[in-house]
Parts: sequence; C-alpha cells; structure tokens
Amino acid sequence: MLSKVAVVLNEKLAMFEFGVVCEVFGLDRTADGLPGFDFRVCGAAPGTPLRSTTPGVTVTPEYGLDELVRADLVAIPASPIVVDDQYDQRVVAAVRAASEAGATVLTVCSGAFLAGAAGLLDGRRCTTHWRYVDTLAARFPSATVDPDVLFVDEGNLITSAGTAAGIDACLHLVRREIGSAAANGIARRMVVPPQRDGGQRQFIEQPVPDCQTDSLSSTLIWLTENLARPHTVDELAARASMSTRTFARRFAAETGTTPVKWLTTQRVLFAKQLLEATDLPLERIADQSGFGSGALLRHHFQRQVGIAPTEYRRRFGTPAEAR
Repeated sequence: MLSKVAVVLNEKLAMFEFGVVCEVFGLDRTADGLPGFDFRVCGAAPGTPLRSTTPGVTVTPEYGLDELVRADLVAIPASPIVVDDQYDQRVVAAVRAASEAGATVLTVCSGAFLAGAAGLLDGRRCTTHWRYVDTLAARFPSATVDPDVLFVDEGNLITSAGTAAGIDACLHLVRREIGSAAANGIARRMVVPPQRDGGQRQFIEQPVPDCQTDSLSSTLIWLTENLARPHTVDELAARASMSTRTFARRFAAETGTTPVKWLTTQRVLFAKQLLEATDLPLERIADQSGFGSGALLRHHFQRQVGIAPTEYRRRFGTPAEAR
C-alpha cells in the first residue's frame, strides 16, 4: 500500500532532491487517471522556514513529525552530512519510529546518513552518491555500501545515489507498490525514462590518484597518455624502477586495485570521452583506447559502466553540429 507520503526536512535541505520527491508524489495527476497521494511536508517545527542549500531559498514545512508514524512512505531528501549527534534528534527518533511502525523509508543522495543515524542501515545493503560512499561505509560499518548502483531496494528501505537517481528510486517504488502503468504515466508526465534498473552503474570519473611514490605516480601518468599501447606488469615495473613484486604491492597500496584492473578502467574512461566527443566508429575507439577490438571494448564497457557503448553515446554524445 502506498497512499500517505511524508517528506521529512532538515535545515540546509537540497532543493533538487526535495523537488524530486515532490514531483513524483506531490502533484495531483488524478485527472490523468494516475494515483493520488496524501502528500505532507514535515519538520520538527511546522510553520518555521528551513534554509536550503540554495542561497535565499527557504522551505516551510506545514506538518509536524507526528505525521511520519502514520505514513506509508517517509522520504528523506539530501542535506549536509554531519556526525550523528548533530542531527536534530527529534527527526532521528521520528524516522526510527516510523520505520518501526511499518513505513517504507526512501532516501535520496546524502539522506542515507540520516537513515543511518536512525539505525536503519545496520546489517542492510545501501547506497548513496559516489562521492560519499566511503564516508557512509566508515560511519556505518555494519552496513554494506554498494558504490556503483543507482538505488538499492531492501524492502522497507530504499536508498538512492545522487540527484537524478532519486527519480529512478521513486518510480521504482511506485512500480513495485502500484504497478507499471502508474510508474510509466508519472514518468511520461515528467519526461524521464520510465525505468532505469537499480543495478545500472553511477557514472563516476576516476582521475589518476595522488601517489606517495614519485616513480609510481609518473608511471600512472605515462600510462594514461599511452593507453593505445600494449602493456605488461613487468614492463611497467621496469619503468617505475621496481621489481615486479614490489611494483604490484605498491600499486595495490596506492590505488586499491591491480595494475591490469586499473589500466582497464582508464581505457574505459578514455573510451567514454571518445564516445561523448567524437563520431569515431567503435573499432577506432577500441584501437585508440587500447582494447584492440570492438568486442573487447563492449565487454569491458558493459561490465564497468552498466550499458553498451552505443547506448552510452546515444545518451551522452555531443551532436556534430554542437561541437
């Protein structure tokens, strides 16, 4: 059942993420045959304006926190990350009570931290914006934080990644609780894709890390400038003036992965740039990025990005006339 929706606000709320929840659940679309929701914006002090992250913009919640425990869905938009005891403890307690009463809790972006402060992430799988996943994992070590996905559905807890991923999570919940027709109708009105699977990857840039070892740092920079060439670990170790064993150990310590995996990721990132900014055929992109064949590029691109190269170009490519 998904009838009553309560959005809980904190000081310095993020307007886009708040707007996502309002757009999906707060607009009356019953004239189009779409479901209506009893939508309520709640805060610890109803009638008192709350500042947003947008200068000069405030939002005044009409309802108090007592509405949360009667809601089917409690939505938590993004707000600045603070240590647990710096959240308004009245809000934390109300979110916890609503979950215990049977409400589904949905977070957008950094809203996951408030859910964690309420104890809702313990022993659960979750996600947040890719910039904050390490912080979330460190703050709540009993949670399993997935750094890649758009959203995670854990039944009565749905956590989503940054910004627009909140749209995907909200539409997913509508589809799950009410059906595809309702989700598709809302998506059509919003002019957004009706369904992006939660397992689709967040689009994350991974720049060359700052390394403590100068020779390793220079080797990584050289690698990114020579992706089209074939490389072996032995050759890279020699370039860094290290033994193969020492190079592999220091590489893992500095980057958190193996030389082969790191190189593959850099090649995929370069292929993304070429797909976005050029009209080069896929085989040419495969050559320039070091994969050698379109088939191998498609394999690694799909695995890392979550969609095929041609679909990525369709979504993110710059038309020739705009370049």
